[in-house]
Amino acid sequence: MMNLCAGWLLLLYVLLCCRVAAVRAAPLCPDAQSRCDVLPLANLFDRLIQHSARMHGFSNDLHSQFELYFWPPRNQVGRVSRNCHTSTILTPNGKDNAQRMAQEELTEVILKLLVAWRDPLQHFHQNMAHHHDFSHSSFNKSLEMSNMVRELRKGVQKVVEKMQMLGMMSNSISSVASPEALLPSDGAEWQLMKDYDLLYCFRRDSNKVQNYLKILKCRIVPQHGC
Repeated sequence: MMNLCAGWLLLLYVLLCCRVAAVRAAPLCPDAQSRCDVLPLANLFDRLIQHSARMHGFSNDLHSQFELYFWPPRNQVGRVSRNCHTSTILTPNGKDNAQRMAQEELTEVILKLLVAWRDPLQHFHQNMAHHHDFSHSSFNKSLEMSNMVRELRKGVQKVVEKMQMLGMMSNSISSVASPEALLPSDGAEWQLMKDYDLLYCFRRDSNKVQNYLKILKCRIVPQHGC
């Protein structure tokens, strides 16, 4: 009987460890940062898109949990208007307009969105410690979202550098690619947002980033899965 209990405890421990490990974001360049330099553009884009999809999935999960605990009945959700702090960033309205944008402009929009979420997601993760209705897994997801935004921004910048080196993109984006240049002057607007609204806005913007990356990939390497 004791051996059976010990076996169950061991199995439970393994499952819990795997669950926690499952929410850890894999780095875009796991072996070494220089490995990104030798990867083909199609592979780099695939990694960015997979990373953004996972990030958006986490935002969906956390948004659903917040909706369950803190929001009024679903029939009232549509009546509330939200003003996201990234509303000042001009993004293309719809897929057709995004496809018509110059690739430098679309890349700049992606970078602006990622930089604008750097501080808000760090703040959100700190707030999660005060939400006792949520599991440790949810707390981990909030941390991973913050880490993913940082990793994704670095990955996009790495793709920009590679395309510029190959002569596929102008150097005009270099002057605005730094986080300091992309941060809005009134970057504290997000502090007025509640956690639920912040998640709603991030879910929206992370979906935009994912779609814009897909459009860029199909424009730059159309022969690879487009």
